[in-house]
Formats: sequence, structure tokens, C-alpha cells
Amino acid sequence: MKTRITFFIFMTLSFAGCQSNYYTAGDYQSVLKIDSHIHINSDDGAFEDQAKPDNFILITLNVDHSDSANIRSQFDYAVKSAEKHPGRIFYGATFLFDTVGYGTDEWSNKKISQLGKDLSGGAIAVKIWKNVGMTVRNRKGEFIMADDPGLEPVINFIKSKNLPIAGHLGEPRNCWLPLNEMTVSSDSSYFARNPQYHMFLHPEYPSYEDQIKTRDNLLKKHPDLTFIGCHLGSLEWNVDSLALRLERFPNMAVDMSARICHLQYQSAKDRDRVREFCIKYQDRLLYGTDVGYSGSNNPEGFKKRMHDTWVDDWKYFTSKDEMTSDKFKGKFDGLQLPKEVVNKIFSENAIKWYKLNVQ
Repeated sequence: MKTRITFFIFMTLSFAGCQSNYYTAGDYQSVLKIDSHIHINSDDGAFEDQAKPDNFILITLNVDHSDSANIRSQFDYAVKSAEKHPGRIFYGATFLFDTVGYGTDEWSNKKISQLGKDLSGGAIAVKIWKNVGMTVRNRKGEFIMADDPGLEPVINFIKSKNLPIAGHLGEPRNCWLPLNEMTVSSDSSYFARNPQYHMFLHPEYPSYEDQIKTRDNLLKKHPDLTFIGCHLGSLEWNVDSLALRLERFPNMAVDMSARICHLQYQSAKDRDRVREFCIKYQDRLLYGTDVGYSGSNNPEGFKKRMHDTWVDDWKYFTSKDEMTSDKFKGKFDGLQLPKEVVNKIFSENAIKWYKLNVQ
């Protein structure tokens, strides 16, 4: 009898210890989390207000939409938010990639001068957007790619500041497919709304392979550059392909913003492969959503959607529950990653790679 009781106690403690290695839904609010890729374009405070009860720190990344006034507006909103919420809101700067004088010292010095001012104000990174490789062209009409020599002075300046580049270079591989062949609806709906970026319609533009190759060339030329590939480094479609780059470039990390559905899509086919990838590269993955907010007539509605998004993503990474997505058909199981892996993905990696001084 005594032996049976001892065995029962042992099994109970073992089960409890096993369970304690994983977070539950009830742990959600108590765990510090960082959304490493969002866009605040309003000063009404809705995004920040929701981040507080959800225990989220936010990183808002400025984007070059080929409009200098828009870039300054983004920057001003970011600075105001960071000043109101020190240690809880951080921001990344960007620069206008106009092509007048591109390739000259005058062009480089102008960009470096503006970046110098923005970085001295507290920016934690510099964002380079997909217009590099997909929109901007040189005087010969050739697309300016990520490894173009004309970008070297700016890259070297950012390195000299010991800051990372957050690079949205290229697009999902779906971009080069017809709408009805894309794997997730978030891609098909985006490219239906933005045909200028739907490369299937523009076969004369650089290919998906060109985008990845030139980004890789940039990292080869600058092995000491800290590079955070936005959107799973545009290798969202296959964790094995992404793993090859993480092995090849030790100073590269990636955020998951707007691409978690691609991990879920792969989970539906091979959950173990995705889970093993997340565990193996637990030091190189940053959680993010890419949600933008420019003010709303219904801020409470926005807050609820943001909260629901964060909770749903938490469930995917922390539980093994059966789930569905509104972005593709089928079911998949949560990854139930160990606590230490979840901590890295949801906060510690962003702190490390962006050198955040959180409060």
C-alpha cells in the first residue's frame, strides 16, 4: 500500500512538473510580451492603451512609402508615443529612397544626415522596405536591389551606429502566383487590392529568387551587420528554406509579423517540423503582427481585434489545442512550445536583437 501511495505521489509530482514547463491561457496577461513589428500612425493612444492590460511592449517601425511628409508624420507619432510610454514603446526610423542623384556622395550624405538626426532621437533600428527591389530604379531604368553598391554608404553608417536593419525585402512567394493559387487568403486579398505589387502580373520585374539572392548577397557582403528579416525574411513558405539562411547568416534574425498564418499552414501538414524549427532557432525568432493603426471612429473595436489577435497567437505557440484559421481551410494543432522558447520568441529576442531598455 505504501509503495502504491509513493508511486502515486511521484506520478502526480512528475505530471505537475511536466505541466509547469508550459504556459497556459491563464498565464497570458502575467507574461511580458513584445510585438516587435507594428505601425502607430495616430496619437489617440488606442494601440498603447490596449498593450498595457495585455502586457505588451510595442515596436513601431516607420516605412518608406515614397512620401517624405508621410515619413516625417510616422516619425513624429512614434516619438510622441515613445515619450509618453518610456521603456514600453520603441521605434525604428527609415529614409526616403528618392532616386535623384542616387549613387553620388550627395545622395548618400543627405540620407546619412537625416538618419543621424533620427537615430540620435532614440530610434532603435532602420527599416528598409520592399520598394528596394520592387519599385525604385536607377538612371538606366534598372531595379535597385538590396545588394546595390549605391546603398553601401548608408549600410555602413547604420553599422557604425551598432544598430540593426529591419529589412522587408521581397514579398511572400505567393506574390508570384495567380490569386487562386496562393496558399493563404491574407496574401490573395492584399495582392488583389495592390496589383502594383502582385508580381505574377509583372513578369518583367525581378523574380522571387532575385529578391532572396540579392538580400543574401547583402548579408554576405556585411557579415557583421545585424539584420532582422521582417515577415520571416520573405521565406515564410518553408521553414527548411529559412533555416538554411539562419545557419548561413549568424547575425540574421526574423520577425513573424503577418506571417504566422504561414507557419500555421505548414503546421497543418507537418506540425512536428514547424515545432522543431521553432525550438532549434528559438534565439532567432521575434513575435510580431504588422498591425497598423491610423486612428479609428471605433477605437474600442480596434482594441478588441488587437486583443483577440494577440490571444489567438499566444494560443498557437503555447497550447496543443486544435485550431482553425480564417486565412486557409483545414485544422492544425498548436505548437505548445516550452516556456523558455515562448519567452524568447515573445520578448527576450526582441530585447536582445534591438537592444531594448524595457521598463
